[in-house]
Amino acid sequence: MKTCQSLFLALLLSAFAGLAHAADLVVIGHPSASSLTQAQVADIYLGKSNSGTLYDLPESSPLFAAFYEKATGRNVSQVKSTWARLVFSGQAQAPTQLPDSNAVKRAVAEDPRAIGYIERSALDSSVKPLLDLE
Repeated sequence: MKTCQSLFLALLLSAFAGLAHAADLVVIGHPSASSLTQAQVADIYLGKSNSGTLYDLPESSPLFAAFYEKATGRNVSQVKSTWARLVFSGQAQAPTQLPDSNAVKRAVAEDPRAIGYIERSALDSSVKPLLDLE
């Protein structure tokens, strides 16, 4: 019984550690890009401002939900609804989803007008941090 409790506690702690890591996000751009405010990032990622190519992580990633909660104050359902309306009406094109932070980083590094987000631990000199989302 004591072993089961210890195992459960270890699993619980590792889950919380993963959530804490997932919350440490940074919005990135090409090294020549200017910094952004949270309001600007929210407008960009909600289709209110067209400022170039947008990259997203997959919806299945816990970072996807964490990013939209922190950057826009909206949950995944609200974000999906917003983008469905914008795409259907022809007002905007939804962000391109890439498989992981390394793919987002590579795509952003190659395009001076691109914006994406990754976990802080994946940040390197190939891209510039535009906004910390802690």
